[in-house]
Amino acid sequence: MAYRGRVVLKAAVWVASLWPLGVLVRGWLADDLTANPIDYVTRTLGLTALVLLLTSLGMTPLRILFHWSWPIQLRRLLGLLAFFYICVHFSVWIGLDHFFAWKRMGQDVLKRPFITVGVLALALLIPLAITSTQGMIKRLGGARWRLLHRLVYVAGVLGVLHFLWLAKKGRTTPYYYAIVLGVLLAVRLWDWGRKRLASKALKHEPSPPLGERVAVRAETLASSDEARAE
Repeated sequence: MAYRGRVVLKAAVWVASLWPLGVLVRGWLADDLTANPIDYVTRTLGLTALVLLLTSLGMTPLRILFHWSWPIQLRRLLGLLAFFYICVHFSVWIGLDHFFAWKRMGQDVLKRPFITVGVLALALLIPLAITSTQGMIKRLGGARWRLLHRLVYVAGVLGVLHFLWLAKKGRTTPYYYAIVLGVLLAVRLWDWGRKRLASKALKHEPSPPLGERVAVRAETLASSDEARAE
């Protein structure tokens, strides 16, 4: 994708992602946040965070299935925006819902499963947000960085569980999010299995004759010498 296209795409993501926050700010300024404004704000922020997190998780499956390159360029941005909304969601719960009553919040975390998994999801996302920069990728090394960032799938599962357990009985909307997450995880597992089978098949292929390997090695060295000479 051309540079201009990437800029337009990222700008669209920023606008779409921050739109719900703008609606909340407008409603607050106009004193129009429903009869229970704290609950409305908390739920809107949490749902937006979940949508952004699942959208971020969907970028790699899109690349796998359709061989597009642009989804990967949006994955980190979407993940960081999801983390931002989760932090604001959590801050509203602490400051407006519980008024910094730490003891009561601690009891809620221990006794109410939907809060427990929500806090765990936030805890998992903190190191991922901190290590999302190119500098941290180099510092950790690609393999360790990728292993660490697989925790985002655990956070996604916890986020969906948070929504499922929070929702009132009879509501089907949370199950749609669970289905979406299940599909995304299935694509990743399928891709992992496909690569594993291909790797095993490659290992079992017969090695070329020694003379052929020596010739290939000599040709590689010659090409390298020519490149240095140039």
